[in-house]
Amino acid sequence: MELVQKEHERLSKRLKASQGIKNVQSTIDLLQSARDAIASDPSQASITLAKLQNPVKSSFDAINDNLKETHSGLNKYSKSLDKLFKDRPLPSTEHDALSSQEHLINRAIAMHLLREGQFSVASTFLSEMTEKKILDQQQGASSDAAENAANFLDIDEVPSNEVRKQFTTMYYILREMKQSNNLLPAIEWSRDNNQALGARGSNLEFELCRLQFVWLFHGGAQGPEGPVSAGRQAALEYARREFHVFLPRYLREIQQLMGAMAFCPNLQDSPYRTIFNNPSAWEDVAHSFTREFCSLLGLSADSPLYVAATAGAIALPTLLKLQSIMKAKRTEWTSENELPVEIPLPPSYLFHSIFVCPVSKEQTTDDNPPMMMPCGHVIAEESLKRLCKGSRFKCPYCPSESHPREARKVFL
Repeated sequence: MELVQKEHERLSKRLKASQGIKNVQSTIDLLQSARDAIASDPSQASITLAKLQNPVKSSFDAINDNLKETHSGLNKYSKSLDKLFKDRPLPSTEHDALSSQEHLINRAIAMHLLREGQFSVASTFLSEMTEKKILDQQQGASSDAAENAANFLDIDEVPSNEVRKQFTTMYYILREMKQSNNLLPAIEWSRDNNQALGARGSNLEFELCRLQFVWLFHGGAQGPEGPVSAGRQAALEYARREFHVFLPRYLREIQQLMGAMAFCPNLQDSPYRTIFNNPSAWEDVAHSFTREFCSLLGLSADSPLYVAATAGAIALPTLLKLQSIMKAKRTEWTSENELPVEIPLPPSYLFHSIFVCPVSKEQTTDDNPPMMMPCGHVIAEESLKRLCKGSRFKCPYCPSESHPREARKVFL
């Protein structure tokens, strides 16, 4: 990796020190001055063009020399990349579970484009997919192909058209929040969906209002024609007008906001500095808003396509190494529902609890669930059956004895 970094730094320095743009600009200036001279005195056109020939040729030669230098740097950088990232074939797709689920892949792509705010690209993708389905229908495929395409993005009771509108609304609110420091659309949305958010135990509305208070406290305000002056008085008036709905659930947090008023001259050294000087506050509340907005649509905060692609990229080197070992030893991938090796993923990518039986060392499944014995120890159901053989048995980890019917299934 050091070789790539060195070549990258060398190429960056070369590009910064490049005279190519200056040479091009000087050529343009020469041509423009010649054009102006000819326009003012057409009779001198031949002399002007003759004088222009040598400077333009010199300028073009300098541009070509500079391009050779740039191409040389790019070639060295490309070679260092090729050495580090060798071209190797991807793992076999012979047992690809998604190969027969084209509609699920297309849906994941369309939803990812919508979630990323790429509405025009998503619209083009959906229209092309609809055309393909109609073409398949004309060639003898299912008669309801066009209808299925129209309902492609349905989420429970939310129709496809409504899903697009919802994401348009979400990006409008996020844009106002991030670019204009305008929290009012987000606060209005949270109040319109107060019941659904309350059922989830969400504190989004209070987070938004608290940040609005802090923003006003620091001197920001949103008037009908844009930002206007504000300060402690505006923040206090906002608190009196809005915070009563959050009592008594957020009484302590509101007391902290009010208590900060007394420390205004020296807020940085006060106990409230983390509330009023949090550099990630806007990013945090935007993430909370995105998470709650998606949850009300029955979606995760992060795009499943992005999560799957990232997890796959992390796992790929291990799988490629496994494939080469299996090929060398002439063995086959025998596990059907799990990977033959452990793939370490970041904690944020672990979505399901996994229990490995301490007796068999196998991961439990729906057909082989974890079972807890009266003593509190847990093993897989198949291990339990092998140990008990239909009668009382001793726990493999303590002296306690029990009957298999006393074991209880554990839900993780």
